[in-house]
Amino acid sequence: MEVLIDGKNAVMGRLSSYAAKQAMLGKEIVIINSNDVIITGRKEDIFQKYSELVKKGGYSQKGPKITRTPERLLKRVIRGMLSHKQERGVEALGRIKCYNETPEQYKDSKKIVAGKEKHGKYITLKELCRLLK
Repeated sequence: MEVLIDGKNAVMGRLSSYAAKQAMLGKEIVIINSNDVIITGRKEDIFQKYSELVKKGGYSQKGPKITRTPERLLKRVIRGMLSHKQERGVEALGRIKCYNETPEQYKDSKKIVAGKEKHGKYITLKELCRLLK
C-alpha cells in the first residue's frame, strides 16, 4: 500500500514522525513538495543550528555529512526517527521516498494534505538549504 503525502506547509517534525511510523508498519511512503516543508521558530536560530552541523563536518570519508538539498535533509530527519541501525529500520527507510516537486506519475493521485497555512515564525526547507550553500 502506498501513501502519498503533500508536504506543503507541513511542520517537518510532525511530518517526519508520521512518515516514520507508517513506514515501520510496512507502508510505502512518498512525500512530495519537500521544498515547502517548514521548520517553526526564528530563522536566525534555525540557520545557526544547521550551519553549526554543517561546519562540524567530520572526517571526509566517514561523516557526518549534512546534505544541502531539501528532500535529502527531510529524509535524514525521518531516519533519525527510525532505528536505522537495525534491519527493520533500514527496510523502513527504504520504503520512504521524498521529492522536491510532484513527479508525473503522482500528478492525479489522491494525496494526504499534511499542513495548512501557518502564521508566525518559520522557514521553509528550500530557503534553509539556499542559506546553507
